[in-house]
Amino acid sequence: MEYTELEVWKEARVLVNDVYQISKAFPKEEMYGLTSQICRCAVSIPSNIAEGCGRRTSADTIRFLHISRGSLYELETQLFIALDQGYLKKEDFDKQFKQILKCKKLINGFIKYYKKNN
Repeated sequence: MEYTELEVWKEARVLVNDVYQISKAFPKEEMYGLTSQICRCAVSIPSNIAEGCGRRTSADTIRFLHISRGSLYELETQLFIALDQGYLKKEDFDKQFKQILKCKKLINGFIKYYKKNN
């Protein structure tokens, strides 16, 4: 199965697109700060899933899946900061938080599957 067919990768792409949309409303002075950090972090999630799937060993794949999961936690924290600073509406935060939780569950399941079957 190609990584592009994985639900975890597809849902991570949804998260990236949503993050890009909400970050457009952040203050211009945050363009090279929090906005850039949030976008880079979000992009890292599906990118590391894809890179992990392209690795030769299951240990390498699992390592990249763990990096992706770490980026989910990092993004979650950055969104809390954006909320605290008033850059993000509560309803936008809540929507992103739900998508992050969905991605966490999917990636945790994928890690467990990989550990069990490889």
